[in-house]
Amino acid sequence: MNYKVHKLDVYNQNMQEKLQSFLDRLEGKVISIVPNVRPTFQLMGATAKIDFLLIVEEIR
Repeated sequence: MNYKVHKLDVYNQNMQEKLQSFLDRLEGKVISIVPNVRPTFQLMGATAKIDFLLIVEEIR
């Protein structure tokens, strides 16, 4: 089996639309979606943000 890893840059406002359109274009089987989560500190306390998603696709 061969695999391909894609990097998809996302922001909180457009994450769902970008992921949906990207997944519709894939030809192989999606194995995993891994978010890159980084901690951030705001006035209200600590939170987390997602910078990009790694999408693992199985190529036949």
